Amino acid sequence: MKSSSCKIIFVSILSFFIGSLPISAKLIMPVLFSDNMVLQQKTEAPIWGQCKSMQKVKVKTSWDNKTYETISDRTGNWKLKVQTPLAGGPYTITVSAEKTIRLNDVMIGEVWLCSGQSNMEMPLAGWGKISNFENEVASADYPNIRLFQVEKATALQPVSGLRAMGGSWLVCSPKSISEFSATAYFFAKNLSKKLKGIPIGLIHTSWGGTPVEAWTSSQSLMLLPDFNDYLRALKEVPIDSIEQKKYLDNQLEAWKVQIQNKDMDRGYKNGIAKWIQTDYDDEGWKTMNVPQSWEEQMLKNFDGVVWLRKTIDLPESLKGKDLNLNLGTIDDNEITFFNGQQIGTTDGWDHNRAYTVPGNLVKVGKNVITVRVFDSGGSGGFYGDPQKVFLASGEKTFNLSGSWKYSIGFNLKEITAPIITQNQSQPSQLFNAMINPLVPYAIRGAIWYQGEANVDRAKQYKLLFPLMIYDWRKQWNDDFPFYFVQLANYLKSDDKPQPSPWAELREAQQNALSLDNTGMAVTIDIGNPDDIHPKNKQEVGRRLALLATVGIYGQQEVSSGPRYESYKIHGSKIILTFSSVGGGLKSRNGEKISGFAVAGVDKKFYWANAEIQDNKVILSCPEVEFPISVRYGWSNNPACNLYNAENLPAAPFRTDDWDE
Repeated sequence: MKSSSCKIIFVSILSFFIGSLPISAKLIMPVLFSDNMVLQQKTEAPIWGQCKSMQKVKVKTSWDNKTYETISDRTGNWKLKVQTPLAGGPYTITVSAEKTIRLNDVMIGEVWLCSGQSNMEMPLAGWGKISNFENEVASADYPNIRLFQVEKATALQPVSGLRAMGGSWLVCSPKSISEFSATAYFFAKNLSKKLKGIPIGLIHTSWGGTPVEAWTSSQSLMLLPDFNDYLRALKEVPIDSIEQKKYLDNQLEAWKVQIQNKDMDRGYKNGIAKWIQTDYDDEGWKTMNVPQSWEEQMLKNFDGVVWLRKTIDLPESLKGKDLNLNLGTIDDNEITFFNGQQIGTTDGWDHNRAYTVPGNLVKVGKNVITVRVFDSGGSGGFYGDPQKVFLASGEKTFNLSGSWKYSIGFNLKEITAPIITQNQSQPSQLFNAMINPLVPYAIRGAIWYQGEANVDRAKQYKLLFPLMIYDWRKQWNDDFPFYFVQLANYLKSDDKPQPSPWAELREAQQNALSLDNTGMAVTIDIGNPDDIHPKNKQEVGRRLALLATVGIYGQQEVSSGPRYESYKIHGSKIILTFSSVGGGLKSRNGEKISGFAVAGVDKKFYWANAEIQDNKVILSCPEVEFPISVRYGWSNNPACNLYNAENLPAAPFRTDDWDE
């Protein structure tokens, strides 16, 4: 799945970074310093670069006609700080050493770091196509908003330089905005309006499907025992780039030899697939729902090979006719068989599977479709729209979604895999390549949209996410504001209260609010059950901007929906108190309040009746005589509708700490 798959992608870093320039190098500035850039207002903004060893460097700023001087060290590195004024511009910065670099159209304003996984990465147009994207792109004429796109890269150790798409800051326009982060853009657009058009600089650095530990430094991860094995193995990897590549290639090749050995797969015997035959007895196989990743069903945290079988009865009219088989998207790679014969194979989690079934394989009555799926990490199996899983001939279509039988071919845990790979999902690698090079560029704060890739590790995320925030602030030596998006509603709705990994992850995210200077934008009402990338990024950006305008810029308005505060048990009822009620509690569009469940001492939850009285919520439930616990919005895709008068949704919560 696009948001949570952890795929092995090797990226050469040899041409990416300038941190190892020779001492004799001429004056060079990191790509962060270019025309159209934005510097943080009212601060001492670091500026740095490289030149010859022990050479005098002068930096002149046009806003005060002041010249700052320093001398490069023995390796040619230099850094100094310039005092920035109130927001304004355009200005110029002139840097002189052996040669002169002039930076034009420099603006002074508010600089924000924008990071996370695919929902932060999701562009206005391109693969994203947010709601009303054509009009949004066409109207994106905001020359005081400037965009800097960090290029994707990984590194096993922290590096000092980076590349950017286009190599510079871009002025926000219909031409430049279409492939930029939609969430970041709408955050800046709303912020700019609230702040009367002062310049806003966005540094966007994100990568879809990546976990939070990939964005955290190894020094901070040392505090968590879960990563000890990885960090110990990392010490064995050569630092020299050429030797490092040889080491990693040898490790990977040995692993590939193992997984390509058919004798490892229970679905083969003597190299021949035995589970594809129509007369194979699959009576003992279990079932799973298709399309839905197996991590969300029977196979938690499973990586490896799973075989799936679906039997379908076909009429006499289709005998001998070619059929169209569509399986939708499958994570990662699959081989598809029809009545014992291979009809197609595709590698890659983001490709639709569409194959032709030759007429000579089509029988009257029982026909068997078998799919061998290999997943190397993260979510695995079928995912996406159930309507895209079908068998068809002309206008006649057979829906293949629903229950399929499955059996495990092999578990990757049975094979000794390399601990260290050049992989965007591995600990610290994105911090090393996509965060560390940005330090210590002066920023006002950070916005963050991530969590899908950690859904199955909510307990760990309660520690990891605050640790990452602490880590970034430590790197910048600044307790800057950090605002994040709580995961939206996703997947099918439950008829009855159920355990929910997505609800647990949302709770883990909310736990980070215990850190000073943090804020959470709730999006439990704007998700999509069939799309992990909801299209309404306009509202996501607006809610993030509300947090900033109130938390930093002192504007008087309500920035958050209702937040659970306390409860009291009154006979057979529970009375809930909330903060951030604004103009008062209400339901969405006057509907009956929904999304609340209560449980008694047996820990069995039932839907509760909910009423609003004096800005409190009163719960009752005929099935629970003595309620002791409440859960609200506790589902992957909850039907919950509690708001304040400012139309901001209440955050999901629970009053218990019971194991799911």
